[in-house]
Amino acid sequence: MKKLFLTSSFSAVYKLFPAFANEKLSGKSITFIPTASIPESVKFYVGAGKKALEKLGLIVDELEITKTTKEEILKKIQINDYIYITGGNTFFLLQELKRTGVDQVLAEQINNGKIYIGESAGSMIVSPDIKYVSDLDDIKKAPELNESKALSIVDFYPLPHHTNFPFKKAVEKVIASYGQELPLVPISNSQVITVEGNTVKIIN
Repeated sequence: MKKLFLTSSFSAVYKLFPAFANEKLSGKSITFIPTASIPESVKFYVGAGKKALEKLGLIVDELEITKTTKEEILKKIQINDYIYITGGNTFFLLQELKRTGVDQVLAEQINNGKIYIGESAGSMIVSPDIKYVSDLDDIKKAPELNESKALSIVDFYPLPHHTNFPFKKAVEKVIASYGQELPLVPISNSQVITVEGNTVKIIN
């Protein structure tokens, strides 16, 4: 059964994760992928997310996929108990996931039941397509990306940072542009979208 914990800001909602995971966290390992943050100038959320995971007793195994061999990437994703992808540029993230073949490995692991935590870009990447993200992220930072088709792990479109500075206007623009066309699911920084099998909930 698929289990996803999709956030805007993990450090703001991490205390909700133990109840969702519903198992002892201390000593479990998590593959922590910060790749989306590489082209961004603001990266504080990477350290904040890592600290939040460590507070939960998790062993953080960082995996920066642009600098790692495919064999090492596969090994870490398969061996560790959970998977986490940080925020950053969603287009750059998709470019690197496709270039390394990690997109297929992630989909396989998540569909087989490995718990996945997404933060901002990490949440939007599981949607069918990330074209809707263009008002939030600069596609020019992913010059090698030829298509916007994403992981298609869920059939809706997570929309992080709803009502939160500095993304408030950009999120409203996405809703105005795609709200009638796509099943958008906006969440604020203090909310989480949980997916368990076919059950989708928004929790505060």
